[in-house]
Amino acid sequence: MVEFEKSQTKKILARLYLGECQDGARYQFLAQQAKSDNLNYMMDLLKTLAKNEMSHAKVLYDYILKYGNVEKNIEVTAGYPFTTYLLDPGLKLASVSEFAQFNSIYPSFAKIAKDEGYTDVAESLMLISNVENCHSKQLTELYNKLTANKLYKMPEANKWKCSKCGYENTAKNSWTTCPLCHYDQGYTVIPLSDN
Repeated sequence: MVEFEKSQTKKILARLYLGECQDGARYQFLAQQAKSDNLNYMMDLLKTLAKNEMSHAKVLYDYILKYGNVEKNIEVTAGYPFTTYLLDPGLKLASVSEFAQFNSIYPSFAKIAKDEGYTDVAESLMLISNVENCHSKQLTELYNKLTANKLYKMPEANKWKCSKCGYENTAKNSWTTCPLCHYDQGYTVIPLSDN
């Protein structure tokens, strides 16, 4: 096992930790925009993604504490995409970022960690990678539905559910106002493949 202080794994964990924290913040910003746009279910979904990213950050931070000298700064140099708060193109840019994490960033860093003898880190990085793939798919689907004006429209009858009161019905399009609790359409669960 490569000594942690001299390892690339240490730098990788610090870099990924910062990226996950930034992703968590980005989803909070997008969630605020969704709320402003009266898309409350989307807001909740984005807040869940933010929580996921912060959970990933904690896993990475815990590895730094497990293997490293916690009183030393870790120098980190990395780029981070700054995107708009607007849902379009914010969702698209976030989905592209998540796909890159799944497709190349996490797998390449997992290989380095494994080669340096940190198999537990490598396994966790691959598990996070799989979650980032799910995030990418959800964000892509949300973006596609949003830009096609099909958040609440389906080509065939679909089960729609109110995220406030739980009322359900089956139709091609969601209600404008929930017949039971009278909350607006923005509280309707948006059907996604990964839900």
